[in-house]
Parts: sequence; structure tokens; C-alpha cells
Amino acid sequence: MSTTNNPTFIERLFKAGSHFGFRKSRRHPTVTSYLYATKDGSDIFDLEKVAASLNVATEILKEAGTQGRTVLFVSTKDESSKIVKAAAEKIDAPYVTNRWIGGMLTNFSEIKKRINRLEALVHERESGELERKYTKKERVVIGREVDKLTFNFFGISKMVKLPDLMVVVDPRHDAIAVTEAKEKNIPVIAIMSSDCNATKVQYPVVANDSLQSSVTLLVDEMVAAYAAGKSAYVPKPVEPRRAPVRRRAE
Repeated sequence: MSTTNNPTFIERLFKAGSHFGFRKSRRHPTVTSYLYATKDGSDIFDLEKVAASLNVATEILKEAGTQGRTVLFVSTKDESSKIVKAAAEKIDAPYVTNRWIGGMLTNFSEIKKRINRLEALVHERESGELERKYTKKERVVIGREVDKLTFNFFGISKMVKLPDLMVVVDPRHDAIAVTEAKEKNIPVIAIMSSDCNATKVQYPVVANDSLQSSVTLLVDEMVAAYAAGKSAYVPKPVEPRRAPVRRRAE
């Protein structure tokens, strides 16, 4: 894992543009301690602090993987959604990159019903049951429903319970997701720029969250840490159920 005393990684952050913040006028006061300077009216992040906060995040993700915990990756803004989706799929982790549906965490039981509906329709389509049960017009309507459900829920279709941890790129853009995570006591790791409130999440990584080169580097480090932990995870053996002991009638 990268550490704060790794000059090579600091150089990679610099080349990726992770040090670029927004204009000073957009700065949220909670990120002031993460700044190195302000140049030509724009904030510049201290890359040693970026590396230090990233190191904390990767250690947490590695531990989560070691313990077999579920991590949900979230980013619905155009600049980073494809990066996050590809990274999550690489390690078979759940993700939300198209649209955050209100209640995904706070009303997960209802969301799970929609996921089950999607799975049922896909199974019927693949087995040919839709062809046998419905008319052509009905199949068109069902096809639209499948497309909509897939767009909204495919990324979390294998998530059987609430996640243990959430990774978000730009918590200001996905504020509803962060709010729901807080309500359900789910810790949040967030890549965030200077316009975000660093106190809204437990583990802020204050760096450029818009440049694809910056987001890719930071997300890749996080994914690698989680994958390393998962590779060391050993599921607990399931103990066989003992048959109930029948008492002899006296």
C-alpha cells in the first residue's frame, strides 16, 4: 500500500492532477487543513495529506476485505461513474453509478423486492417463459420494465444485505447516498474536492474528484486494497445442525 513517505506515489498524485482544487470562492471551510496553497485564486491540496488520508482509507478497505465485509461503491456523476463501475465490477463489488434511488439503504427491504422482480423477469426471458406467457405487446411493456430495473438496480442485484462500508466519489453530488448511509450507521470513505463538507463522512480523502486521471488513481488504490483483503478472507465453516434429542417416554 502507498504511504505518506512514498515519494514515488506523491509524484503519481501530482501527475494525475490530484492536487487541483476549485476556486477559493467555492471552498468549504472544513477542507482548509488539507490545503497546501492558493494559486491564481484556486486551491492546491497538500499531496502528503492526500496520501496520508488515502493510506487510512486503504487500510480500512483491506481490513473490510479480510473480514468478508460488503463495500458499496457509489458515483453517479459523469466524470467518474464509468471509472467506479469498472473498478467495482473488477472485484465483484456492488455499485451505484446510474442513479441513486431514494431509499436504497433506508428502505432496502422494498428495494430488494424490485431486485427480485428484475431477477424473476430476466429468468423468464432467458428460459423462454415470457414468449409462452405473454403477447408481443405485453412483452414490449415487460422489456421496458426490465430495462428500467436494470438501469436502476443491476449494480446492487447481488447485494443481499446492507453494506458494511461505502465508498463515494464526490459526496456533494451524491449527498442523498451519504445521508442514508449516516442514518443506517454505515461508515463512508469519500474522495472529495474543496467544495465538499469533510465532516459529512468518516474518512475523507480530500483531492481532485473531477479529473479522470485523479479519480482513477485513487479508486484503483482503494480497490486494490479491498481485493488484497478479500484474497485473505477465510469464511467461517458452517456448523451442521444437530438433530433434536428425543426424550424417552417414561
